Amino acid sequence: MGSRPREDVVSEGEATVDPTTHELLDRLQARIDAPGTSRRRVHTLLEAVLSVGRELELSQVLRRIVEAAIFLVDAEYGALGVIGEDHMLSEFIPVGVDGEQWAAIGALPCGHGLLGELVRHPSPLRLRELSEHPASYGFPPHHPPMHSFLGAPIRVRGKVFGNLYLTEKRSSSEFDAEDEAVLMTLAVAAGIAIENSRLYEQSCLRERWLAAGSEVTSSLLSGCPRAEVMGLILNHARENVTADLGMIAVPVEGAGRLRIALATGDDAERQHGEFVSMREGYLGAVFANPRASVTHDIEEDPLSVADAARWAGLGPAVGLPLGSGTTDPSGVLLLVRRKGGNPFSSDECGPLEAFTRQVSLAMELAERRKDAEQVAMLEDRDRIARDLHDLAIQRLFATGMTLQGALRFVTHPQAEKRLRTAVDDLDSTIKIIRSTIFGLRTHQAGSSLRQGLRSRIAQAVEASSGPFGFQPALRVDGLVETRVPVALADHAVAVLVEALSNAFRYARANSVDVHLTVSTDRLTLTVTDDGIGIPENARFSGLNNIRERAQMAGGKVKIGEPASGGTRLVWTAPLAQGQDGTGL
Repeated sequence: MGSRPREDVVSEGEATVDPTTHELLDRLQARIDAPGTSRRRVHTLLEAVLSVGRELELSQVLRRIVEAAIFLVDAEYGALGVIGEDHMLSEFIPVGVDGEQWAAIGALPCGHGLLGELVRHPSPLRLRELSEHPASYGFPPHHPPMHSFLGAPIRVRGKVFGNLYLTEKRSSSEFDAEDEAVLMTLAVAAGIAIENSRLYEQSCLRERWLAAGSEVTSSLLSGCPRAEVMGLILNHARENVTADLGMIAVPVEGAGRLRIALATGDDAERQHGEFVSMREGYLGAVFANPRASVTHDIEEDPLSVADAARWAGLGPAVGLPLGSGTTDPSGVLLLVRRKGGNPFSSDECGPLEAFTRQVSLAMELAERRKDAEQVAMLEDRDRIARDLHDLAIQRLFATGMTLQGALRFVTHPQAEKRLRTAVDDLDSTIKIIRSTIFGLRTHQAGSSLRQGLRSRIAQAVEASSGPFGFQPALRVDGLVETRVPVALADHAVAVLVEALSNAFRYARANSVDVHLTVSTDRLTLTVTDDGIGIPENARFSGLNNIRERAQMAGGKVKIGEPASGGTRLVWTAPLAQGQDGTGL
């Protein structure tokens, strides 16, 4: 095979070919031109170069690279080690050793000894006896014996991505220079295939992030309940970065604490509903930091000293505040992987930060839109109040005066009695209308744009009908809108949500009755179900939260079993308390 000019290998658009492709073509040309290289081996090398580029999913590309390398240099065992941001092996793909053998060996290598030699010095390494190398310190128990060794780095855009490791040449006692040259050619092709796969995965991930942001924004602007939108945010974030545990914590108004309002994944039940400090612990640190907080081990992180027990068994984590940056954060998003999992890379954190900024901005726009709608509703209420006062009450008052004037012309006792009753009814009607006007015009201090307690309670009950499969009964008595302070209203809604959640998850109820009563000095919320009752030695974080809210509001909670069976929760608090309450 004679040598061919470079122009025969590269097309006229040579200037547009990247340097890595040039290097691959040069190495292939060198293999073709090398004396003693058989046509069959060149053909095999070309087939291997083509085969590693046929897949797009990165995990499949990496395995195919190892399989092609084993085939090309006739090795018994092969592996590809991916180098992480800490310059250790973050991933290890072995071929030639079955799953049972690896289970007996134990944990996969992380980059010490001879495997780390190529990490520290990324250049080809060929050994007749690997145990004689100074960096080698033996194999773990149950590891198959290995002698000859050949390793080569894989570079992607000039940066070392990982290393190829081949051991135990079948047809000889050691790998030769030809094997090394062939493996280096394959390593260049592998770098191109890996780059293409990563670009493909980044493109797919970008599409998933865009779709997630669009769905969350659409849900916010269409008026979906806040809890449902939070669930969307958490589920999309967990799925796109493959986290084992995700949670959203929100600030407790005036209490200096965060409440884990939503948790999904491993051990989520233990986390859901718990209170944590804003001033210490990992969540508190994330809340105070305007940028992403990343740690390789949340359990051992110095920021977790105050709540390390909460993160037992967990490792890499990334936390971000939810907010546009112009106001205080509205919450914290935390994603965690199990201990020993891959740390969150900058490639993962960048899109995650962009996603949280997008949804935070959408949340702020949705709040402003809701505020504008609320202002329009309040203005309409004022108009209705004026019309009732200026038109309806005046006409009713005039009618009552006319009837009172007509009484002196009535001599029949029954007719006089009926007229007096009609006048009294008109007076009562006027009082009712005036009370309605008062309710329309009265707004709690600092809450003129907040939704009324009656409608918030009704929404919470309606939202629970989906999980239950039926609509819980609801009764509301008293001046709910005008007598209940804002903070106490927030407590009542939070307690109702917890009580309905517990009834759904544990009671297996077929009917639920909710009764909210506001008297002259006290609010009482009663939730009754016909379920199986509370199991013995039950430890539910939701019940603890209900008790804590009763304590903060200066009230009390009583949980018992009605005569007909099931569970009855009675939560009561004085109207004068609750000024330091919480918000959802």
